[in-house]
Amino acid sequence: MSPHLTYDAIVLGGGPAGLSAALMLGRSRRRVLVIDAAQPRNRFASHMHGVLGHEGTEPGALLERGCAEAAIYGIEHRVAHVRDVTQADRGFHVQVEGETIFARSLVLATGATDHLPDIDGIAERWGTSVLHCPYCHGWEVRDQRLGLLVTSPLQSHLALLLRQLSPEVTVFAPQPDVLDIEALARLRARGVTVLDTGVGALEGPEGKLQHVVTTDGDRLPLDALFAGGTLAPHDAMLAGLGLARHDTAMGSFLVVDETGRTSDPRIWAAGNVVTPHANVPLSMSAGSMAGAAVNAFLAQQDADDAVASRDIAPADYWEERYAGGETMWSGRVNATLADVVATIPIGTALDLGCGEGGDVVWLASQGWRAHGIDISATAIVRAKTAAAAAGEGRATFEAADLSEWTPSEEYDLVTASFLHSPVALARASILKSAAAAVAPGGHLLVITHAAPPPWADPSHSANHTFLTAAQEVESLGLDPTKWTTVIAADRERQVSGPDDRPATLLDGVVLMRRRVP
Repeated sequence: MSPHLTYDAIVLGGGPAGLSAALMLGRSRRRVLVIDAAQPRNRFASHMHGVLGHEGTEPGALLERGCAEAAIYGIEHRVAHVRDVTQADRGFHVQVEGETIFARSLVLATGATDHLPDIDGIAERWGTSVLHCPYCHGWEVRDQRLGLLVTSPLQSHLALLLRQLSPEVTVFAPQPDVLDIEALARLRARGVTVLDTGVGALEGPEGKLQHVVTTDGDRLPLDALFAGGTLAPHDAMLAGLGLARHDTAMGSFLVVDETGRTSDPRIWAAGNVVTPHANVPLSMSAGSMAGAAVNAFLAQQDADDAVASRDIAPADYWEERYAGGETMWSGRVNATLADVVATIPIGTALDLGCGEGGDVVWLASQGWRAHGIDISATAIVRAKTAAAAAGEGRATFEAADLSEWTPSEEYDLVTASFLHSPVALARASILKSAAAAVAPGGHLLVITHAAPPPWADPSHSANHTFLTAAQEVESLGLDPTKWTTVIAADRERQVSGPDDRPATLLDGVVLMRRRVP
């Protein structure tokens, strides 16, 4: 299946890191899609702590607010699972539940899963009375009977952090030498009880912890147990891209630089998927950094593309576009043009950038003597063929560069529909010349993309400013004593995209009438 949606960036993961990245990109006017599996790592906790300005906030409430803030900037959000990501020309194809989406860049913020120790009763108490971070949960269990299951030398320091919160701390160290002599001495000096037994089961009603049953069969009264699991980052969807990894004491993770950039220059990663110890503030910070870095990368690429496009003559570009394939357009009239023209008396018409002639042939069929101009000779040949097939002798065409062409007569209607170009286009001067070709009492109709089509390649449209109808009127700068604005409106239009899927376009429609002296 070929992609039908394109984005400047797709953010995989809608947690604190992913939404922060998306927010930075959205505020930079990038087209962004957040794809989220809706399974955040901290969903088992009822409240967040240590998050300035959000102390005690329920994790889901933060994400809900973050989604609403992101939506202000046009960021799209979808709850789905990403099946696979593959390389594409200048970006990636993202497979999402039977659909393929194109992205110029990716931010991986999918988080991680804590695979808990195989202990009876631990899963149902995870996030309530079985905890992993003293900073996230320690204050809430201060002065209570605390336990710590140590399975790695890296965890021994947690006992000292817990001792700061409570005088009753018991460490379970079932593996030989997991605590060296120095570590044992420091713990005992602080009054921490160290046992060389493991934890076999947890007991207590409704998710609470009352007793720990050791592997030796003893029942010890405890109120909370700190026990970290084995961390598994959610990065399997990128496995086929061969990104660089490094092995750490906490597992295998993608290699990233200080901005979160991976070994692929178009992919960034932030949050627990690459930094397992990161709490919410750290994840938000890393996501913001990654989002800013992605925007900087895209800005450089846009500039490179703009420089490259200036080296391509418009005539060569458009001739290659048309000659390089089959008919590009449907041949049907633009529905917005048809609606507006129906209100105008029939006469002579000029269509600028007529392409393969669909609008001109329709105008002729309505009784207009219509003339179309396009820079591509191939497009004009196809337009003439279409007119002949329709038997419309009132439709005529010529190939010419509008930036150099001068009208030889005046017309009752001059139209310019979607006069956009990824290469150099003197659009402002062309439209001013078009206005000069309107006869007194005649009309100038400009129809433009007020927003990019949903299937548009962002790199194709990055150098174009999409004007609303009001902005288009201002850009035309026509003398209000000589022209009357009849229509200046943005209109939605339902169409079928290149892959025949339904889509909505936003057209800017401007109809100006030249006053009779």
